[in-house]
Amino acid sequence: MSVTHTSFGVLTKEHDHPVFNERAIRAAAGLLFVFGFAGWMTAALTADFSLLRAFGAYFMFEMFVRLFAGQRFSPTLRIADFLVRNQRPEWVDAKPKQTAWAIGFGMVLIACFMMGWLGMRDEIVLGLCALCMTFLFAEAAVGFCVGCWLHQRFAKDKPQLCAGDVCSYEREDASK
Repeated sequence: MSVTHTSFGVLTKEHDHPVFNERAIRAAAGLLFVFGFAGWMTAALTADFSLLRAFGAYFMFEMFVRLFAGQRFSPTLRIADFLVRNQRPEWVDAKPKQTAWAIGFGMVLIACFMMGWLGMRDEIVLGLCALCMTFLFAEAAVGFCVGCWLHQRFAKDKPQLCAGDVCSYEREDASK
């Protein structure tokens, strides 16, 4: 399968707009969740924020690269692409993922600012990081992307391809 990389997303023969492989995105979210959760648990149980701080720095780098340099330069997405290379791609629109990653980037900027410059080491930082871990877990485990959901609800240009076909799927009324 040939894909052409764009500044954000890839173009395939089947799609005339940028898309991402949802399987790789979910795998990358799972990898980030595992390492982030380890740092969060260490901070929550021992009050040692060094692992969480290292994860926050890497997560900020990862989101920055995805948003501003392109997905092909993202280390976690490269590993995830390798892990799912033998699976059929599930293509989803790139714009909702851009919204999701911008939200993640904003959250990690705030958390790192709170830990770094403000020197906060308390429940507020852990709460913000727990929210971010919840978003990563939802993406990795059940394919629910909070940023994509927000994009679908509020963007002028609605996505055409969503994970699990939620853009066009209409559930039958069970009460009939």
